[in-house]
Amino acid sequence: MADFEKKQPMLDRRHFVGGALATSALAALAGCTGGNGGTTAGSGSAAAEAPTVGENYMSYYLSEPAFIDPYNGQENQGMSVIAACFNGLVTWDYDTNEPVALAAADLPTVSEDGLTYTFTLREGMTFHNGDPVDAASFKRGWERMVDPSMATPGEVGYHLAPVAGYAEYAAGEADEMTGLVAVDDLTFQVTLSAPMADFTAVCCHPALVPVPQAALDDPASFLEQPIGNGPFKMDEPWQHNQYILCSRFEDYFGEAPAIDGVYFSIQADPDTAFRGFQAGEIDFTNIPVGQINDCVEQYGQSEDGFTVTPGAQALTGTELSTYYLIPNLTDENLSKKEVRQALSLAIDRQAIVDTLFEGYREPANSIMPLSIDDNEENIWEYCAYDPERAKQILADAGVDPASISVTLDYNSGGDHEDIMSAIQANLADIGVTVTQNTLEWAAYLDSLSDGSYGLARLGWTADYPIQDNFLYPNFFSTADNNYNGYNNPDVDAAILAARQIQDEEERRAAYRTICHQIGEDMPVIPIMFYAHNYVGSERLAHFFYDAATIPHFDTAQLA
Repeated sequence: MADFEKKQPMLDRRHFVGGALATSALAALAGCTGGNGGTTAGSGSAAAEAPTVGENYMSYYLSEPAFIDPYNGQENQGMSVIAACFNGLVTWDYDTNEPVALAAADLPTVSEDGLTYTFTLREGMTFHNGDPVDAASFKRGWERMVDPSMATPGEVGYHLAPVAGYAEYAAGEADEMTGLVAVDDLTFQVTLSAPMADFTAVCCHPALVPVPQAALDDPASFLEQPIGNGPFKMDEPWQHNQYILCSRFEDYFGEAPAIDGVYFSIQADPDTAFRGFQAGEIDFTNIPVGQINDCVEQYGQSEDGFTVTPGAQALTGTELSTYYLIPNLTDENLSKKEVRQALSLAIDRQAIVDTLFEGYREPANSIMPLSIDDNEENIWEYCAYDPERAKQILADAGVDPASISVTLDYNSGGDHEDIMSAIQANLADIGVTVTQNTLEWAAYLDSLSDGSYGLARLGWTADYPIQDNFLYPNFFSTADNNYNGYNNPDVDAAILAARQIQDEEERRAAYRTICHQIGEDMPVIPIMFYAHNYVGSERLAHFFYDAATIPHFDTAQLA
């Protein structure tokens, strides 16, 4: 998942990674918590009056999401709300490191040819409006992700690219995806166009969920107040730039959450949110740049890096996420792989990690995070720091560094300024002219879509923790998230072939070869692998925030 932070990716999805994304400014602080743990809105004429909630509500920092409707769940802010309100067929278990059944009664049965996955749903599930959760609702939700007739077509339909009929449906040439069949109320059948050994992991994506008929009958309302089947439900429409309020769904099919609800406190930036945390107004937030060690000392470090408990409240666990730059391949200089290789060699990643993140992140040696696959074959040669070699590559290619002028583009409000300034200084050291261009989130997303950027910042957080999720979405020639249009037919063919390898070790080896091959082209410039930089309040008796930057409100407990 794309992570436009932060994190996000995550993530960043774009992971894809853990932290705040760009937002519009708030007129007033929303989501202040009183001394009794209740949450109310701050004053301000532009702020909607927020409801008061009880002590058993968790207050959680968000920057303004892009979408909270799962059809377009594309970044970690919106995915936090989606994960609270919806359940898919399966989910990833980070204890066993494999998929487990969720809305499905069990893992799918798979046909001998590897093409057809049959899911049997749990009985008696309902949506928040009382409608039954059936196989037709899964078909409806999955097709909606790909439907080109949506008022704003989704950008995450690529998850379903392996399904038969995807291409025709996405192009508007068919009325349905032929590979999605509601056999009966409790039997959902998915047929692929070619075998994909990791497809059950794909089904763990939090946006691959069912939706009720209301999503089609009143899409505008559903966009603002989605009706899910998960442990929490939205009590009112999204109050943009202020808050989102969710309460426990009493008819949830699974184990009832211990908390009564979640108050998503939308703040202008991580610093504002952290001040709210320090004042006792927010239970979970980002740690600002430069304050990780201070938070570890003051609040204690989580034992596993992902779970908040009293006295062990600072999270520093490794994320399934990479922070990177995408060069605009239509630019005369950036279109040359030698220039991209040189720019990458000029960047001192270790200094960025040590100076800005106090050593709690890892310099990226590839697009593939170490937490996904720590193998030396993934390493990209040009991710080393070697400014002298960078100059020599440019000289050998007949490119004068003084002729290179690039813009570093990034979204505001996510603590990217210092990172970009460090990169700017590194590139200036080899004679490249660099300017910075900061945009609010919506405008930044537009610039990525219309190609009006130079060297743009992105994060990618795993939608599901497999190698394919870092390679296909970002580098397959027709993938939706391949923003700069990288096109290598050999890479395309190799990815499609790797997906069909049933033996896990052989499949992993094939993906490592592909990753290395992409690294020779340098279509992106990896900077660092994310790690959590979050802190929870002492009110949190237990709160798990996983490596893909998904919060687990369903198991959260307040002291």
